[in-house]
Amino acid sequence: MENLDATILNTAVPTMAASLQVAPLSLKSVLTSYTLCLAVFIPISGWMSDRFGTCRVFTWAVWCFSLGSLLCGVAVNIPMLVAARVLQGIGGAMMTPVGRIALVRTFPKSEMMAAMNFVVIPALIGPLLGPFVGGLIVHWLPWRTIFFLNLPFGLLGLWLVKRHMPDFRDPQVPALDRTGFLLFGSGIALLSYVLEVFGEHSMQTGSVLFMLAVAMVLLGGYALHESREEHPVLRLALFRTRTFNVAVLGGIITRLGVGGMPFLLPLLYQLGLGYAPWQAGLLTMPQALAAILMKMISQRILGRFGHRQVLITNTVLFGVTMMIFSTVDGDTPLAAILALAFTQGFFSALQFTSMNSLVYADIPDREASMATSIASTAQMMALSFGVAIASLCAAWFLGGTPQSDRAQLIPALHKAFLVLGSLTVISSLMFWRLHPDDGNNVSNRPRAGEDEAVAA
Repeated sequence: MENLDATILNTAVPTMAASLQVAPLSLKSVLTSYTLCLAVFIPISGWMSDRFGTCRVFTWAVWCFSLGSLLCGVAVNIPMLVAARVLQGIGGAMMTPVGRIALVRTFPKSEMMAAMNFVVIPALIGPLLGPFVGGLIVHWLPWRTIFFLNLPFGLLGLWLVKRHMPDFRDPQVPALDRTGFLLFGSGIALLSYVLEVFGEHSMQTGSVLFMLAVAMVLLGGYALHESREEHPVLRLALFRTRTFNVAVLGGIITRLGVGGMPFLLPLLYQLGLGYAPWQAGLLTMPQALAAILMKMISQRILGRFGHRQVLITNTVLFGVTMMIFSTVDGDTPLAAILALAFTQGFFSALQFTSMNSLVYADIPDREASMATSIASTAQMMALSFGVAIASLCAAWFLGGTPQSDRAQLIPALHKAFLVLGSLTVISSLMFWRLHPDDGNNVSNRPRAGEDEAVAA
């Protein structure tokens, strides 16, 4: 439901603006309000889960997201649409992290990767169909249909939660660190907003730098508070665990490049190559299809080669495929574009599976909620920053040339692909810090020398 909503909405922004009789840029608040809610509430998703139980919080999350979707669909103006997106954002901030916490608490580490893949594969139907469905809705149906699509999924989800969702909770959970929540939540929300406006180039540099400084002061204040607080909202001491440290920090750097691709590809397909929105959506479907196929074999790959070797090699290959998009132009055969999209989806799925499973490799079960909150917050911020970097690169290489000038737009996008791909390749250096046996407990890979010992 979340993935479908996210992949459809951007396609419909021009149509929504025309229907509400506002300029497209006026819908910026509709997009940022959701992101800001994610930034504020993801950090406390782990505490909420421990305090009120995974089943109850997950139920609240689905209700919030579904009700927000309904209100978005009946909104008659921008303020009402923004308020509804806030409700969606609160639900979205709890849904994925709490669902992941339930999985980590239910399955032992040796079965966790298989369980996560089993859950993620159906979720990938959203990115598989979202861009294409979004293009068709914009072309044939009212834009409000986008939000109404979430309702049957929400009702089905609530029924399944009631029947099957385990209710894990921590009876000894301490009181919420309200000061820490205020410092970190406001700092991360402001940073998220800075990244949004930075990527859109819609504010003067001085104002952006001032807000960035305030965000850094707030986050610095949280770091100081956390070092003195017995039960902080996010325990930064988890970064002393090497596998968690590498998975989260390495994932942030890798996602800086990855996060910009969904921003650049529609520009290339629609403005550069002249495809209609629904046609551009079809060109992204192979990525999600490849991701589904990779999820089926990712554990075997990690079990054979280990997290360290896979992450080092796959990150480089992933970056190279991103750079190959710099060769796509009006003369590129359609089959070649589809093959490249499929390849990128294949490497992307293996990358995220490897990083996400490594997060929990050496984290005690009691810290799973805290680890999930930190990792989810880091992932969201990295993807937002990736969009900002991609937007900045495209604008820099384009200069003052109008985006309607295809002769100048395509070369500018090609250079941006080269920058993002290079950044991704460089991020592979982070994974050299891993040991050969790191992550073996989640991939079920024998330790080095174990096979020989068994044979002897």
